[in-house]
Amino acid sequence: MTMFHFFNCAILTFGPHAVYYSATPLSEYDTLGTSIKAAIVYLGTALVKLVCLATFLKVSETDSFDPYQELLKALIGFVDVAGLYFALTQLTHRNISQNHKFQAVGLGWAFADSVLHRLAPLWVGARGLEFTWDYILQGLEANANLVLSISLAALGSLMWLRKNKPKTLIPIIYLCAGIVATMPSITSYLRRGLGWHLPKVVGFELFTSLVMAFISWQLFSACQRPST
Repeated sequence: MTMFHFFNCAILTFGPHAVYYSATPLSEYDTLGTSIKAAIVYLGTALVKLVCLATFLKVSETDSFDPYQELLKALIGFVDVAGLYFALTQLTHRNISQNHKFQAVGLGWAFADSVLHRLAPLWVGARGLEFTWDYILQGLEANANLVLSISLAALGSLMWLRKNKPKTLIPIIYLCAGIVATMPSITSYLRRGLGWHLPKVVGFELFTSLVMAFISWQLFSACQRPST
């Protein structure tokens, strides 16, 4: 029963990444190398963030919400944006379209995040004797993060690679990218500042990821239309 629960949670956490790759044109254009490169960039970015967090943040003795500390975390979180910029603009990619490039980068980014932050807790906790919903919620959270990562990559692609985008959409693109980039701080405030429980926070993340995916898709479609 314990291994069965572990495998179920693992499939829920990591399965959507494989399904997304195989069910979209990414597999037809052999973009696996791009996703792997993006995952490596994410690991380097995570190391930089870890060093910054250890250097500038103090260890809190309580679990209360500290606005100053959370602001520093949010600023350090923009290291992810810099890493994503590097992955989209500086890495050498196969001869693939911009549409497939941002999807491959976002997919590799999200998969590396799930492996780094969820694999070890899943292996240790989901094999326990007592059933808990925490790891199922963790899997749903990984799905929300997958959608948000691809959305952020799409917005980054519009910001840095699309030159002829309508000027009226530029503020909206940057605003949406800022919202997605600060989602960890937003969810931290909901948990520690407002006292939301994990199911409610995960529900918020799933809803927000779908909304941001829809907005990103509309922005990407609008920027692809020929200007009149």
